[in-house]
Amino acid sequence: MTTQDTRATAQGSSLEASTVDLAITGMTCASCATRIERKLNKLAGVEASVNFATASARVHHSADVTADELVETVKSAGYGAALPTLPAAGSEGAERAAEDAEARHVRELRNRLLASAMLAVPVVVLSMVPPVQFRFWQWLAFALASPVALWGAWPFHRAAAVNARHRAATMDTLVSLGVLAAWVWSVYALFFGGAGEPGMHMEFTLLPRSAARGSTPEIYLEVAAALTAFILAGRYFEARARRRAGDAIRALMDLGAKDVAILRDGIEVRIPVDQLTVGTEFVVRPGEKIATDGQVVDGASAVDESLLTGEAVPAEVGPGDQVTGATVNAGGRLIVRATRVGSDTKLAQIARLVEDAQTGKAQAQRLADRVSAVFVPTVLLIAASTFGVWLGLGSTPAAAITAAVAVLIIACPCALGLATPTALMVGTGRGAQLGLLIRGPEVLESTRRVDTIVLDKTGTVTEGRMRLVDVITADTERAEALRRAGAVEHASEHPIARAIAEAAATEVGELPPVVSFSNQAGRGVIGVVDGTTIHAGRASWLMGLDLTLPAKLAAAQQDAEGAGQTVVFVAWDGRVRAALVVADTIKPTSAEAVAQLKKLGLTPVLLTGDNEAAARHVAAQVGIDRVIAEVHPEDKVDVIKQLQAGGKVVAMAGDGVNDAAALAQADLGLAMGTGTDAAIAAADLTLVKGDLRGAVDAIRLARKTLATIKGNLFWAFAYNLAALPLAAVGLLNPLIAGAAMACSSVFVVSNSLRLRRFQPLHAH
Repeated sequence: MTTQDTRATAQGSSLEASTVDLAITGMTCASCATRIERKLNKLAGVEASVNFATASARVHHSADVTADELVETVKSAGYGAALPTLPAAGSEGAERAAEDAEARHVRELRNRLLASAMLAVPVVVLSMVPPVQFRFWQWLAFALASPVALWGAWPFHRAAAVNARHRAATMDTLVSLGVLAAWVWSVYALFFGGAGEPGMHMEFTLLPRSAARGSTPEIYLEVAAALTAFILAGRYFEARARRRAGDAIRALMDLGAKDVAILRDGIEVRIPVDQLTVGTEFVVRPGEKIATDGQVVDGASAVDESLLTGEAVPAEVGPGDQVTGATVNAGGRLIVRATRVGSDTKLAQIARLVEDAQTGKAQAQRLADRVSAVFVPTVLLIAASTFGVWLGLGSTPAAAITAAVAVLIIACPCALGLATPTALMVGTGRGAQLGLLIRGPEVLESTRRVDTIVLDKTGTVTEGRMRLVDVITADTERAEALRRAGAVEHASEHPIARAIAEAAATEVGELPPVVSFSNQAGRGVIGVVDGTTIHAGRASWLMGLDLTLPAKLAAAQQDAEGAGQTVVFVAWDGRVRAALVVADTIKPTSAEAVAQLKKLGLTPVLLTGDNEAAARHVAAQVGIDRVIAEVHPEDKVDVIKQLQAGGKVVAMAGDGVNDAAALAQADLGLAMGTGTDAAIAAADLTLVKGDLRGAVDAIRLARKTLATIKGNLFWAFAYNLAALPLAAVGLLNPLIAGAAMACSSVFVVSNSLRLRRFQPLHAH
């Protein structure tokens, strides 16, 4: 969809550099897309990318060029262009309109195909089965084939005529010339060449008939009719497959709720979701979709996030927790305050990322576009040369026309044009379903070359939040130490204090109230619990209060700090009673993810601002050998640059604002979806769930998509290179050529659709 800048541009106003998406109509092959792209790029200050598979153009243009000029430029090339309608936030009008237009196109193709096929089948039978060739059968064949060759193939003839007016040639030019050549020759043979006489018979052969049987005047009505039907069938199945390839993005947009119950003076009132504003509190009942991104104000429930993240286990939420629009409330009643609406929601951002990726072009597709740009004129030259050479060697005009028609038909570069965009659409769509967002097609090349992955420690390998990991007691019970320490720490907002208070509340239940609370900045806290003064804080602070640290607790402190953990001591009644060890715990899936990354051929590197001991402790637990510690946030980019200067192709995984620049510098940036917007915006791949195992699946999917693209291109090129010489020397019947051409396009699309079956290694 277009941005606000695009809206202004659409109204003809001049802006600074802007981007606009155009919906293109009238394209029938990759050559059409190449021609439009070339025409747009001739405008000063314009950089355009036209995608045949999505029937769209993404145009970056300067302030001197308005959207109206872009539309007129496309129209001057013989095609249609329009700016997508921009609906209000949350509306689905534009998406529905585009989907309906696409559905109409598929229905029109189906109807034209069915009518053409019903007429073409008896023509083929009559032409190829001598026993059914009754007296004057050829005139019935002419009556049946003519509507197919003229009406059924009309879209090809119309497109070819438009292209001719603009002195251009596309795949439709080849199809139109092939069908008309076969039909016109048949008309000549019937009316002037003696083929209309009674008793005329033909038989089936894989070779061109005139080459096989000599100078007998023959007709090619079955070629004109069946070729039209074959190509219409190919176009129809392509169109259906392309709709299936775009199912993921449509499914994402359909996930959102359509209406929502808001609270007005304590009463629930249902309104359309596009009327919801930031700050409005709304109700989500069990089984309902959450209308938009927000924060839980009241209630507790389990939320099913599987449609967005692939996570099978519902997430437990309560007051203060963030929830995402389009996820399903699987448990109790929730009251949620909207924090993002419309195009700002995570669902809309995901859809935009997928759409951007599908609109862009990979290097392989740019190569195919360059080939397609010169392919059609080259084929026309080969066909004309074939016709001339056959005549020059003394062959009959029928044989010469047959060989030339076979060249025109077999050369249609449909498969070449579909090889990349269909695989890209299916791959990125499948990724979105799994919570793996591929930003652009250039990412595919990056994943293949990457050999080193730099992992930010906090929030990527670890949870990014402090947790209580151990309690060591001297002369008191664990529960008592936790109860008193948790009570006094509960009054503090420090992350370490919250970790202790949360663990205490979970383990011992309700905490007693604290009075006379005092926070000693950087040292600890003091409070009175059940009439007893409690001190909780650093060892140095407590020893400054003339308290002695028991040997057992001192040894525990040394071990914990050696592992990069933080120790809080608790004292009352003049004695230090316990040591509470707090740490940023490692995500339970990190070690498994690192092992899988190694299997993909990547060398992991742990990058952190923490001290060396803490970093190495974490690295050892997850299986990382190389550690770069004590790095300031602003120096992370330099680390990436140094690795790249050493010949490494570097991927970087991070989640914080301080990781954004490094993610952008890396050859491949992976952002945790649980991290900051800045990190996500700078990354090439986003892992919606924030599970590092997602990086493994994202790289696997990207590589699988790239491999599919290369396979498609190989077969598309090999097909044309192998078949053209056979057609030119007269070894390929035009009918067989037409069937093979249609099958090649369907094969490429079907091969791409196999990506829909991609499965992650784990349900993360």
